Amino acid sequence: MPRTVRAWVERRAAETPDATYLIAPETGRRLSFGGLQAASRRLATFLAQRGAQPGERVALLMPNGFQTCRLFIGVMYGGYCVTPVNLLAQPSQLAYVLDHCDAKIAFVAPDQVERLHEAMREVSRPLDVVVCDPDAEEFIAVAAAPTLPPVAEESDALMMYTSGTTGKPKGVVLANRAVIAGGEYVSQVHELTPADCVMAVLPLYHINAQIVTATAPLVHGGSLVLPRRFSASNFWETVAAQHCTWINVVPTIIAYLLNGETPQAKGLDISRVRFCRSASAPLAPAHHRAFEARFGIGIIETMGLTETAAPCFSNPLVPARRKIGSPGPAFGNEAKIIDAEGRTQPHGQTGEIMVRGDNVMTRYYKNPEETAKALTADGWLHTGDLGHMDADGFVFVTGRLKELIIKGGENIAPREIDEALLKHPALLEAAAVGVPDEAYGQEIVACVVTRPGQQCSVDELREYCRGALGSYKTPKEFRFVDDLPKGPSGKVQRLKLLEVFK
Repeated sequence: MPRTVRAWVERRAAETPDATYLIAPETGRRLSFGGLQAASRRLATFLAQRGAQPGERVALLMPNGFQTCRLFIGVMYGGYCVTPVNLLAQPSQLAYVLDHCDAKIAFVAPDQVERLHEAMREVSRPLDVVVCDPDAEEFIAVAAAPTLPPVAEESDALMMYTSGTTGKPKGVVLANRAVIAGGEYVSQVHELTPADCVMAVLPLYHINAQIVTATAPLVHGGSLVLPRRFSASNFWETVAAQHCTWINVVPTIIAYLLNGETPQAKGLDISRVRFCRSASAPLAPAHHRAFEARFGIGIIETMGLTETAAPCFSNPLVPARRKIGSPGPAFGNEAKIIDAEGRTQPHGQTGEIMVRGDNVMTRYYKNPEETAKALTADGWLHTGDLGHMDADGFVFVTGRLKELIIKGGENIAPREIDEALLKHPALLEAAAVGVPDEAYGQEIVACVVTRPGQQCSVDELREYCRGALGSYKTPKEFRFVDDLPKGPSGKVQRLKLLEVFK
């Protein structure tokens, strides 16, 4: 069968049309595979009627919801390229993404319309805005066309914007082939079946949720429970009520759950849960052991990138074969460690982690220079992560070549923080870096140099950053220094800044 989203929706609808694909726990509403197929056909027809051409981008500015998930799958089913926009993006970044992605149609939640209009002031071309409730029960009210244009494996299916060290987001283009490969890898490595149901609390504008919890069930025929948002207070109640068999989270959520009550203390039965999958950021070994001891659920630590359609490494399903502190060996794709000259390193030697497989991106949209830097001629992807591989093939991540900060699974460009700080009238220089954090994987800290004769307080800088960057990207800590370490070219050496925070 061709590796396209449409082919898998058609297959599931043909084989098990009444089986549940999607569950909205707040309302109890369910969507079957047959219902998903019908909704996807109507959406494809609707987009064509609005003038969308095959392969064109369709933007989503939507929080999690019943409708959001149908839109995400349905756009790809129709042969278009879905482009979910990170709802944490600032107006300037949102404007850049909407301008750069060339989307002509955008589905927007009511509470995002004002933000969209603000961003569109910086975008010259028009955008056809379709406002829709993320939890709407009714879908597109048009009759499905009798036939749809064909969809090829190599056609663009999903484009996600990820921060770069320059601060300008890069559009990661994933073909249908890559999206389905990601879903296949998840299904195979975790031995998922139609009987499996995942608790899906991660946002659908994140690659993890898109592939692991929304696409993988198309492959193995399982289902997903999609709450509107993560809530530590009712997480286990939902898991128990919906009979979930696995949960997909990030280290930040694990930290929140460790601070709450156990399901056993609440009298909840979670015996169906086979494992907890952790991804998007390194999991602190102390939290790993504490979670397993407290909840009696084994954690499978994994690792993936937006550029690899989420999964590229995973610990085995068998507990005795897992290694704490490692995201596991490569699964589905190949991996190797290289030195600065591109030579493959022996076991135990540190170098850059490289990945190759059907799940790897096609390109960075309209960015051939960065594409050439990231992809080799024979298909290997430079991950930018440093690490080593042991004799069993397990990879251990030890650092990053890139300067990106990864907080709670979200990529944050240090330069974005720098540029916001430098607009403060009292600051002469500023540089942000990421430091290890048990809850978020990394936290943001910043070193600043004041202008001669100028003063400002930490509280003032923190409040200023909240207004300019939002709370999530505001540095946790500030340090006033006399100067910033620089190389011969005058570029700030961020890694040396880490010494300031030790």
